[in-house]
Amino acid sequence: MAQLSPQLKQATPVRAVRGSGVYLYDAEDRTYLDFTSGIGVVNTGHCHPRVVEAAQRQVGKLIHGQYTTVLHEPLLELTERLGEVLPAGLDSVFYLNSGSEAVEASVRLARHVTGRQNIVVFQGGFHGRTMGAAALTTAGTKFRAGLGPLMPGAAVSPYPFAYRYGWSEEQAVEFALRELDYLLRTVSAPADTAAFMVEPVLGEGGYVPAPAGFLAGLRQRADEHGVLLILDEVQTGFGRTGRFWGHEHHGGVRADILITAKGLASGFPLSAIAAPAELMSQAWPGSQGGTYGGNAVACAAAIATLEVIRSEALVENAEEMGRRLLEGTRKIAVDHATIGDVRGLGLMIGVEFTGADGEPRPDLAQRAHKEAADRGLLLLTCGAHGNTVRMIPPLVVNAEQVDDALTRWQEAVQAATS
Repeated sequence: MAQLSPQLKQATPVRAVRGSGVYLYDAEDRTYLDFTSGIGVVNTGHCHPRVVEAAQRQVGKLIHGQYTTVLHEPLLELTERLGEVLPAGLDSVFYLNSGSEAVEASVRLARHVTGRQNIVVFQGGFHGRTMGAAALTTAGTKFRAGLGPLMPGAAVSPYPFAYRYGWSEEQAVEFALRELDYLLRTVSAPADTAAFMVEPVLGEGGYVPAPAGFLAGLRQRADEHGVLLILDEVQTGFGRTGRFWGHEHHGGVRADILITAKGLASGFPLSAIAAPAELMSQAWPGSQGGTYGGNAVACAAAIATLEVIRSEALVENAEEMGRRLLEGTRKIAVDHATIGDVRGLGLMIGVEFTGADGEPRPDLAQRAHKEAADRGLLLLTCGAHGNTVRMIPPLVVNAEQVDDALTRWQEAVQAATS
């Protein structure tokens, strides 16, 4: 009898049978507040009626129209609709199935365009588990251990993680940019560097927003050296941070290539990279394609997702509810010395557990995570040490649900640290 791989470890004990909005339900119809969103995927909530209806309608018309064989209407309509929300100048799109695939497609494009080999990434970044993406991932050794040799050409520079260094954000940014300049002189010469790739908020690396000035510093250096700036918005895109794109918190920063996935299709597998048409046209013939990329049902779900985000003002709601959630978690942290830091943007909040001298306490994070699940609040952990609990509710969450989650979280933290 076949069974799931024993390495597929579930973060919670829940066996979900259905979902609606911010809630999941098990076989006994017990209700859980899902503040994981399938790792930031169901931004419109579980089974939003408009997404469900769009997918059901499309299933009855065309399930799979392979997009290098035939064109189909959902593909063309989605591309047009994405043009309304993509940053100015990013007017050419290539579709894939997952974030990892999109990351690797962005690397391929950057290398073709520049004729250069190296990709500079930043410490703590997560870009995927496939061989190329894993080479760019430093959120934890578990994502790349035992796989070597990995794709060559990856160089790693510090990320301005101010809390980790014990500095102000300004000091952390100054250090990170200075070290990037040093890397370009000692490890990856500008003439060998195709791109800088960065998450506007570290995801698996600990839910660390890029401080002010860092992305602008990357843009400045990219322009100076003819390097492309790739923004990995797999987790931060589609309203998650209280802006449609996470980098929009950093006014004036321009991506050469933008990567999106997760929230794009409300749970259907779909990802994309976007770039200026002039840049995208420099991809070598045959370098872009795939059997399932731009699947008709996934595209229909993505169109409905965009409609829901706009009509229900979910980006604005993410900003407002994110502020409420951040303020609430910080108030709880005041009474618990073992919570060293609470940080985030929009509905992307991280709570880091530490000891008296600042050492990571993954045991406390895991305990709080379990106590929350016992109280019907589903959360995840992240960070290199696993000592950060992350809160990622669907963007449809309301004030009453945020307050309910905060009550359960307060009880969980109290139980975990007593």
